[in-house]
Amino acid sequence: MRLIALVLAGGRVDELGVLTLTRPKSAVPFGGIYRIIDFPLSNLHNSGIEVVGILSQYNPSELISHIGSGIHWDLVGRGKGIKILPPYKGVRTSDWYRGTADAVYQNLAFIQEYSPDNVLILSGDHIYCMDYNEIISLHLEKNADLTVGFVKVDPSEGHRFGMADIGKDGWLRDYVEKPEKTKYEWASLTIYAFKTEVLIEALKKNAREKSHEFGRDVIPEMMKAGKNVYGYKFGGYWGYTRTLHEYFNTNMDLLGEEPKIKPEECGIRTNIYGHYHHDLPPSRFYPTADVEDALIARGCRIKGKVSHSIISSNVVIEKGAVVKNSLIMCDCFIGEGTVVEYTIIDEGTVLGKNSVIGGSKKITCIGKNARIPDTVSIGEGCVVWPFTGESSFKEKRIEPGTTVGGEE
Repeated sequence: MRLIALVLAGGRVDELGVLTLTRPKSAVPFGGIYRIIDFPLSNLHNSGIEVVGILSQYNPSELISHIGSGIHWDLVGRGKGIKILPPYKGVRTSDWYRGTADAVYQNLAFIQEYSPDNVLILSGDHIYCMDYNEIISLHLEKNADLTVGFVKVDPSEGHRFGMADIGKDGWLRDYVEKPEKTKYEWASLTIYAFKTEVLIEALKKNAREKSHEFGRDVIPEMMKAGKNVYGYKFGGYWGYTRTLHEYFNTNMDLLGEEPKIKPEECGIRTNIYGHYHHDLPPSRFYPTADVEDALIARGCRIKGKVSHSIISSNVVIEKGAVVKNSLIMCDCFIGEGTVVEYTIIDEGTVLGKNSVIGGSKKITCIGKNARIPDTVSIGEGCVVWPFTGESSFKEKRIEPGTTVGGEE
């Protein structure tokens, strides 16, 4: 059985705000050293799937640099390969991918190049560990035209997902995309195993439609046409990370005495060479350091207090500074006496001395390469745009919920 995979990795999510202004969601840093896409790519490697296409679109530079040749996921060699597949100008129309189905449709040539029996299509922006052989086994056992992966959620959250009624044998009895109300409790993971000929037929038909989404269009049409559509029930951890709150909480699930996510047990791989962080020495903890329940990557210099937080590579936390319940990405500097709480700080940001950032209710988010002056108070729920300079801070107190920099 010949199988290839396509990873939908090009989208930007507005709900993640400044974190996705310069990168797609799949390339957002996660857990101190990873990027979100590391999880599905590692799952593919661990499942023995060795031909992968990455469907890239929005601001792909960071994603392309991170993926590189694919060597970090052992996707280099005879019979192996990973390719970035951006949208292109076709003979007639097509500038950008118009939806998930259109993204795959534009790359039928990639599929046909390998002549697979089945194609696995999955999202590149979820946090989970899965052996894809389990969904493929069900797909083959049932001789399914399409098998969709699902995870159990509270029906009250159904308006955010494709929701299904799945029979005991896995038969998909009903599927509704983002219903206002539902009694169903199985939400789509955006993981699809297709028979290749069925996929090609469905995509060619969908290309003539106004909408171009698997969940909204392709799955319901296949069910209506009487195709064999099954649901695979996944029982493991799944982090959606679509909103800042979800992204933050999923990161926090790496902490505690019994973390909900254990990347080392799942065999999650990454590329730490992009920032040359493989050359960094071990982190240094000075006599004034006080660290409790934290993940701290290489090359950090910790002189202050860190509690229930994730600190990425090459971060400096000066004496008297406090970082609590926060995510600090790589190459950041936190000045002496500054207090950071319930805050996400993107790469390369510098915080001055004796400032207060964030609160305890709404997440404060500071974009990459921002410069925060000394003695500034930035309230909870505030947003600072990437590359914002000290001159943008006209007042010493930034009221909760305020946006600083960007298109004010």
